[in-house]
Amino acid sequence: MFDGFLSATAIAVIIVVALVLYAIKILREYERGVVFNLGRFWSVKGPGLIIIIPIIQQMVRIDLRTFVLDVPEQDIITYDNVSVRVNAVIYYRAVDPENAVMAVEDYHYATSQLAQTTLRSVIGQHQLDELLSERDKINADIQEILDKQTDAWGIKVANVELKHVDLDQTMIRAMAKQAEAERMRRAKVITAEGEYQAAAKLAEASEVLAVRPEAMQIRYLSAIQDVAGDKTSTILLPMPMDWMSRLGNIGMMGQGGTGESGTGGSTE
Repeated sequence: MFDGFLSATAIAVIIVVALVLYAIKILREYERGVVFNLGRFWSVKGPGLIIIIPIIQQMVRIDLRTFVLDVPEQDIITYDNVSVRVNAVIYYRAVDPENAVMAVEDYHYATSQLAQTTLRSVIGQHQLDELLSERDKINADIQEILDKQTDAWGIKVANVELKHVDLDQTMIRAMAKQAEAERMRRAKVITAEGEYQAAAKLAEASEVLAVRPEAMQIRYLSAIQDVAGDKTSTILLPMPMDWMSRLGNIGMMGQGGTGESGTGGSTE
């Protein structure tokens, strides 16, 4: 009989200890406890020491830290019908523990599935060039859509980043040819602009030389100085234009004088 009493006492002690352990909960600083009283929502507790009435109350732990979700690679067709493989990283956290427990069964899984479908939808509305050059805008669009849809779950999507955009080899070669053609086009445009500007300056210089003939002499002297600096054995000096005109005038005067003397002699 005494042995039976000891056994009953030991069982009671074990039950009491188990109930005490069940009733005492310790929540860390980044944790919250959603407490239900007979199946009904009662309150959000934590952090620190929490006492739960055994059997009557239950508690669900919620981690408030930021989670990093690696969205698997998705085969997506862009707006201009190019097949790409894209994966992304989603940063999110629970800001409302009550809704995170009551509004969705598993907010981690729900956020993952929503991120995949949103990624396909948003990228499918953009062309390949936009996908490669405007990642920040696409990231912001995906983050905004996810944040709006997960707000009812008590989830805050803090950031979205596209990690990799993989193309097939055919598309990579086509883009390389396009980039090379663009570089050649820019080089030709720059060369044409340089020739146009040089021609404009030469036209202005010709107008100045036409108005001021002495400017041509300065240009001759400058050219001679440039040539003299080279290792050449022969230098051709151009005759100034005003000398040519003076020699022409002298010749005409000489011819005029001869004609007058000949006419006078025949008259006599």
